[in-house]
Amino acid sequence: MTELFLAIDIGNTHTVIGIYEEETLRADCRLKSTLPLTKTKIFKKIHSLLTDAGITRKKFNGIGISSVVPRLTRMYSSITKKYFHQKPMIVSSSLSLGITIHYDNPAALGADRICNAIAGYMKYGGPLIVVDFGTATTYDIIDSNGNYLGGVIAPGIETSALSLHKRTAKLPRLSGKTLHLPETVIGKNTINSMQVGILLGAVDAMTGMVNRIQKELFSHKQKKKAVVIATGGFSTIVAERTRIIQYVEPTLVLDGIRLIYKQVKSIK
Repeated sequence: MTELFLAIDIGNTHTVIGIYEEETLRADCRLKSTLPLTKTKIFKKIHSLLTDAGITRKKFNGIGISSVVPRLTRMYSSITKKYFHQKPMIVSSSLSLGITIHYDNPAALGADRICNAIAGYMKYGGPLIVVDFGTATTYDIIDSNGNYLGGVIAPGIETSALSLHKRTAKLPRLSGKTLHLPETVIGKNTINSMQVGILLGAVDAMTGMVNRIQKELFSHKQKKKAVVIATGGFSTIVAERTRIIQYVEPTLVLDGIRLIYKQVKSIK
C-alpha cells in the first residue's frame, strides 16, 4: 500500500506544504506566514493542493511539522487534528533524531535547521555544510559521523534588502522579481547598484564563511573537505554565481520532516 505523508515547513516569511508519495514529493504549495489567514482559509489552500494531486485527506499515513513560529505551530497542529484527524509530529531536538546535537542548548536549535542537517546528511553523508538562504542565511555543519557541530546565522538576502530600504530615505525596496543580478558588477543606476551589492555581497559573504568553516573543520579531525549544499529561496541564484556550492536542494526541510518522521516511527 502506498504511503502518503504531509510535510509542513513553517518559516518566518513563508510556509511550504508538501505531499509525499513514499519518497517522492508529489505536490507542494507556498503560503505567506505573515498573512493573517484563518484556519478555514489555510485548509482551503491545503484542500486545493490535495484536489490537484488527486488525493483525499483520509489517505495520509502521517503528518509532520517543522516550525519556527510558535503561533503558527499551534494553528497548523489544530488544522491537522480537525481536518485530518491526526496528531502531527512536531520537529524538535527532543525527538529520537539519530544524530547528536553539539549545541549549548539543543532546544534552541531551530526545527528547520534540524531538518536541513538530517536530510543533508542522509543524502550526502559528512562532513557537510548546509547553507539555507531564507529569512536568515544559516549554516549548519555536520561531521563525518553525523554529529551536528553547530552553525552560523547571518541576515538573509531579502532581510538585508528590506533593512537597506527601511533605514535610508531614498533607496527603494527590492524583493521578488526586482531582486536579481544585472549583467555588470558596476551598477549604472541605484537599483542596479543595490542588486549587485545585495546579491553579490551575499555570494562573497557565503564564500568567505564557507572557507572559514572548512578550515575549522580540520581541527575537528575531518579527513576531507565538507560537501556544500544550498537550500532556500535564493539558493539557485547564488549557486549560479559560485562553484563553492556543489548541490542545490530546494525542498531540504520538507525532506527532513519526512525522514525524521520515518526515524521516529521506526523506533516506536
